[in-house]
Amino acid sequence: MKLFPIIPIWIMLIICISLIIYIIIKKRDLLQILIIILLFVINLRIMIPSNNSKTIKNNLDVLFVIDNTISMNALDYNGSNTRLSGVKEACNYIIDELNGSRFSVITFDNTSRIVTPYTYDANITREAISIMMPINELYAKGSSIDVSLDSIMYSLKNSKKKNDNNRIIFFISDGENTSNNSIKSFKSISKYISDGAVLGYGTKKGGYMKDESEYATNEYIMDYTGTNFGKAISKIDEKNLKEIANDMDVDYIHVTNSNDINSKIKQIKNKTKSTLESNDKSSYDDIYYIFVIPLLILLFIEFDRFRRRII
Repeated sequence: MKLFPIIPIWIMLIICISLIIYIIIKKRDLLQILIIILLFVINLRIMIPSNNSKTIKNNLDVLFVIDNTISMNALDYNGSNTRLSGVKEACNYIIDELNGSRFSVITFDNTSRIVTPYTYDANITREAISIMMPINELYAKGSSIDVSLDSIMYSLKNSKKKNDNNRIIFFISDGENTSNNSIKSFKSISKYISDGAVLGYGTKKGGYMKDESEYATNEYIMDYTGTNFGKAISKIDEKNLKEIANDMDVDYIHVTNSNDINSKIKQIKNKTKSTLESNDKSSYDDIYYIFVIPLLILLFIEFDRFRRRII
């Protein structure tokens, strides 16, 4: 049995105890206390192991390395959408197509972080990617496209220690490198991966970036350097991206929509071995509905009593 509470248990506990104390003070009846107890139990979201679950697993460890800098908020993907929205779209497509893989997510802006370790739970990976937002302009310190290098190496080495899976990398960025330092070589990564791609987002014309920070005074991020003040423009730097792809010995793909990565995904799938395995230990069934039925009955009785009192 596992618990997946909707509201944190300690918060729900405070709420329920407070309500029960109120009911006792007001000398109300047991029915209302039972309703509160059922609400608390439903919130716990009790789940029990499923005995009939099977899952597809394959021999892939897929690593997403995602640029999360301000420039990924530029409005030049597939018209006037943000680059990051295109990244999320592509990642979800990859997760669907490579179902059964172990997925991991690394993001980078000022620093790099492993957001999720390798997991067969695709929902965790989707959630981690869906909530991504570019770093606030107030905290941005200029981006180095190679800042993720150490995190990538750490992740791939751990993957190699644990299994013989084919390691796939998707390095996703617009290629902008605003730091003064030259980009470090990614060649050390090539011996740890079997396939993958560098996915480039953005256009040569570039796009404006919306300022979504809490203290924003302008709709867009502004450029106050030089003499021509105005809205800052971010442009893709394919030279940097192609250099990284060449270092890692993978393809470079300029992505304008998810269809651009179809052939790469098919190529990876053709080399993938899949098996159907029992998932008894990691699959759980939700049983909250068992407690919803008596709750509805009690609520109906309480409503009927209330209605009779006011008539």
